[in-house]
Amino acid sequence: MPLHSVSVAGVVVRDDGRVLAIRRADNGTWEPPGGVLELDERPEDGAVREVLEETGIRVSVERLTGVYKNMSRNIVALVFRCRPVDGVERTSAESTAVEWLAPDEVEKWMGEVYAVRVLDALASDTTPQVRAHDGRHLLESDVSS
Repeated sequence: MPLHSVSVAGVVVRDDGRVLAIRRADNGTWEPPGGVLELDERPEDGAVREVLEETGIRVSVERLTGVYKNMSRNIVALVFRCRPVDGVERTSAESTAVEWLAPDEVEKWMGEVYAVRVLDALASDTTPQVRAHDGRHLLESDVSS
């Protein structure tokens, strides 16, 4: 039976509304910082660790904002809205650039499946979103409300 991998990401929002983004070293795409959740790690702790490792920014988690399933790679991503606590932006082995984006820049810089994670975290609705995608584009839900 196929297994799922679980990843975590932090949408870090400053007081001025700008959002922390990285350019990934492996494929050059812009995304919120994140990565694979360790087996012995709580999801919130994983998000804090990944943001710090990839950006140099220490954060505190505010809330879960979404669950995203990559149907083609069997990855379930848990995304948390975070606020910066301290640190100085820096790149890492996993990031070649670290930037604070204005909300209107998110869709210009990020692909659809990462931009929606950030926009969901910025939305005033605090209900976590549940979405599926094929790695590039969101998939329509088959569930009737």
